[in-house]
Amino acid sequence: MRKLIAIRRHTLVSSCFVACLLSWYGCESAPAPTLVSSEFNVVETTINDIHDGMARGQITAQGLVETYLRRIATYDKQGPALNAIITLNPNALKVAEELDAAYTQSGLTGPLHGIPIIVKDNYDTFDLPTTAGSLSLATSVPPDDAFQVRKIREAGGIILAKSNMAEFAFSPYQTVGSALAGYTRNPYAPNRVTAGSSGGTAAAVAANFGAVGLGTDTGNSIRGPSSHQNLVGIRSTMGLTSRDGIVPLNLARDIGGPMARTVTDAVIVFDVLAGPDPNDPVTQVSHEYRAANYTDYLNVDGLDGTRIGVLRELSDETADDEIIARFNEALASMRRLGATIVDPINLPQDETTISDDRPRCNRFRFDLNAYLETLGPQAPVKSLADILESDRLHPTIRQRLESAEAITIPPKQQPGCRLQADRDERLRLRIQTVLTDGNLDALVYPTWDNPPRLIGDLNSPHGNNSFQLSPPTGFPAITVPMGSVGMELPSGLQLLGTAWSEPKLIAIAYAFEQGTQHRIAPPIVPVVH
Repeated sequence: MRKLIAIRRHTLVSSCFVACLLSWYGCESAPAPTLVSSEFNVVETTINDIHDGMARGQITAQGLVETYLRRIATYDKQGPALNAIITLNPNALKVAEELDAAYTQSGLTGPLHGIPIIVKDNYDTFDLPTTAGSLSLATSVPPDDAFQVRKIREAGGIILAKSNMAEFAFSPYQTVGSALAGYTRNPYAPNRVTAGSSGGTAAAVAANFGAVGLGTDTGNSIRGPSSHQNLVGIRSTMGLTSRDGIVPLNLARDIGGPMARTVTDAVIVFDVLAGPDPNDPVTQVSHEYRAANYTDYLNVDGLDGTRIGVLRELSDETADDEIIARFNEALASMRRLGATIVDPINLPQDETTISDDRPRCNRFRFDLNAYLETLGPQAPVKSLADILESDRLHPTIRQRLESAEAITIPPKQQPGCRLQADRDERLRLRIQTVLTDGNLDALVYPTWDNPPRLIGDLNSPHGNNSFQLSPPTGFPAITVPMGSVGMELPSGLQLLGTAWSEPKLIAIAYAFEQGTQHRIAPPIVPVVH
């Protein structure tokens, strides 16, 4: 096992430690800064841009890390104070130096060579704490990396920072927890939410604090924050990406995946992550379904000849008129790019009556306790009961934790979990029937029907559509920017396909992105000179 590297929490890093990392802060022991050519602009740069810049001698991995650290120091706790970062990786510059040396000798070490990545703080990292947004886990340094983190490092990626999240990933609406004081703010409007729970990753990637990011999605939490921050987010087919080493919320729904400013970047990362992991049995079936290379499907003509079903029934009378206008414009763009739009498509009705007082499925206590057991004897807490006893948590989640702790029946024996599994299977068949009978390549709908709420507002209509179809079916979904509303607030278009249809969804998403170019950078976080 690798020796654990000493770490410091971001509250310390943001002052003295960052000053020592960045020589422009005047720390005597800091190394001279690695020059980034004036010809290279880190804002909105892509993975391919970075690798091209390395080939031209315009940028090094060290220079890139320093530039992103400088942006974090300027905008995360100062200026708009986005509050997206929990922990900086004190080893990032050393890793970058090693990668630069390797590049000098033999070129790129992998598809993510030298790429600084923002990782949601529910992914295990052997050299940094993994808090899940909770003070109860503030000193929890796992014994090894999550599978996806390990794949990122093996591909040459640099774990630059761990990002803030809704505590234990509970909230799809906002990003606030006890591990970092205060809300994470939307870089397009700092008085607006980022959505949850991967809002820290979304805000950081949107604000160009790193090249790409990792989020997790149990109901919404990759796609919602991506929609609110003009990003691309991919939720895979259940079983195509590993959940090993990710703090669980609900293992029947949990997925980890990429969040990026472009479809290409998201797919490059996805191609690194996808595939079987012996430590997550559900992924074993992916042996026969994983594409050889998902980047092969980045086809600018990917909409030509497709049939797209419009699922309007998810949107009700509370939907924002401007969001629906952007959605209709997106459909027009898809027609222009060669798609046949079938509008509307209606799902067959579920003939089984669902009672409001039906028993619920609550597996959080069991999934979390199983995860905590993997942390070993040095873990600061051993169970959900320990977390409650510590009182190191945000007060807004205490009742939810207490309710979970009160569940003593394992998920396989809970009547509510059996009912949920039956309901999920019926929904899966209904969607599959619509796609097959209509010869459809994908269904489309707004990722959120309403723009980002004001921080603190939990009463106005939220408009979250993400939880309704993809998690319960296990089918893949991608969100891509579809334009702005109001005061330049982002909105997202969601694509849903059948199991293992990622290649087709990627082609559609890429063609739509290239044909519309809706992504714009948030103006309040410009270039740091």
